[in-house]
Amino acid sequence: MAHLQYLLLMAMCLVVTAPLELLGARVWRQPRRLATTVATVAILFSAFDTISIEQGLWTYSRRFTTGIKIAGTLPIEEVVFFIVIPICALLTYETIRHRSQLLARIRRRS
Repeated sequence: MAHLQYLLLMAMCLVVTAPLELLGARVWRQPRRLATTVATVAILFSAFDTISIEQGLWTYSRRFTTGIKIAGTLPIEEVVFFIVIPICALLTYETIRHRSQLLARIRRRS
C-alpha cells in the first residue's frame, strides 16, 4: 500500500478542493483555460524533473511510487502531481478571488 501513497495524496487534494467549484471558482467551467494552464505547468516541470533525474540531481523513493515511469525516467506520480496541484491551486485562487469580489460588492452597497 505504501507505493500508492503519493497517488492517494493527489486524489485527496482533488477531493478536498473539488467543492470549491460550488463556491464560485468556475475552474471546471472553463476547460480550455484549465487545460492550457495545466499543460504549461506539466510540460515545463516534467521536462525540468526529467533532466534533473537523468543528471542525478534527485530521485524518487521506490517505496512510495508505483514504479511506472514516463519516458523511462519520470515517475507517473510526478506527472500526476503536475496536473493535480495546479488544478487545486486554481480552484483555491478562483474561490478566494470570487469571494473577495462578492464581499467588495456587498461593502459598496452598504
